[in-house]
Amino acid sequence: MALKDILPAKTLGFGTAPLGNMFRAIPEAEAQATVDAAWNDGIRYFDNAPFYGAGLAEIRMGEALAQRPRNEYVISTKVGRLVLDEVEDVNTRDQGEKGEVFKHGRPNKVVNDYSADATLRSIEDSLKRLKTDRIEIVWVHDVAQDFYGDEWLGVFESARKGAFKTLDRLRDEGVIQAWGLGVNRVEPIELLLGLEGPRPDGFLLAGRYTLLDHASALQRVMPKVAAKDLGIVVGGPYSSGALVGGPNFEYAPATPQILARVAAIKAIADRHGATMKAAGLQFALAHPAVAAVIPGASQPGRIAEDRAALQAAVPLAFWQEIRAAGLVDPAAPLPGGA
Repeated sequence: MALKDILPAKTLGFGTAPLGNMFRAIPEAEAQATVDAAWNDGIRYFDNAPFYGAGLAEIRMGEALAQRPRNEYVISTKVGRLVLDEVEDVNTRDQGEKGEVFKHGRPNKVVNDYSADATLRSIEDSLKRLKTDRIEIVWVHDVAQDFYGDEWLGVFESARKGAFKTLDRLRDEGVIQAWGLGVNRVEPIELLLGLEGPRPDGFLLAGRYTLLDHASALQRVMPKVAAKDLGIVVGGPYSSGALVGGPNFEYAPATPQILARVAAIKAIADRHGATMKAAGLQFALAHPAVAAVIPGASQPGRIAEDRAALQAAVPLAFWQEIRAAGLVDPAAPLPGGA
């Protein structure tokens, strides 16, 4: 089933990575209040993963949504990692470029496993943590270079033989409605789209279709996704916070080049009375292949900011000026046809 048949057009969703104590320990009350704020705002798509705090984000989401009508919202989660009862020293974990991101999460050991059996077990475990009887969308998580380095193609092949086939079957049997990859790189999506066998329904692409970084996705992935009538969920629209004045880009301190690009876009935005959040969200949703955008939030106030940014009137002149300044790829669709 295509993502557009599951998610309302141009959906503003909720990315739950911050609820896994990403970068900081979030009090339980704050986490619950954030989900409540999202619900009260009208958000009905929630993206999760066992990896987020070793199950913590799913547990918190399950608690927050337990009393909500199940037929009113859509859940996606991910497979590829199993959360064990065994605990470990979080400082010794090898998690690729994301090594420090969830050090404040649960200490449960997380193992990587993309086999068929692990895929089924992962879904069962997620159902328990999320306190639900079904999951609409399942993403195969992080089969890419940023986590596995030079070994990523071997991991992808393991997922092809295990998770891909299993999720294809579960979708065809009606157990889930859709599946695809949840990754931070374009190459795995490109590779999967070229295979004869599995038939993914869409992709969650984090950080690769933003105002700060979109050229590769635009050239190598978006046209193919659109041609197959699939869809992209854009994760990390603020590039780990760099776009909106934060210190991090791609889970690490932003480089001088990135900071200079942010400053250049912000100077133009300020002249036109536009916010960087509005520019970031509206840029992502302007591409016809994008079904949803899922900024993360760990404070209730962020939800209202995201909604306001999505609805804000960004002058056409802003888009025209960043186009003229070479701050977006010439082929990138912009709001208003700029």
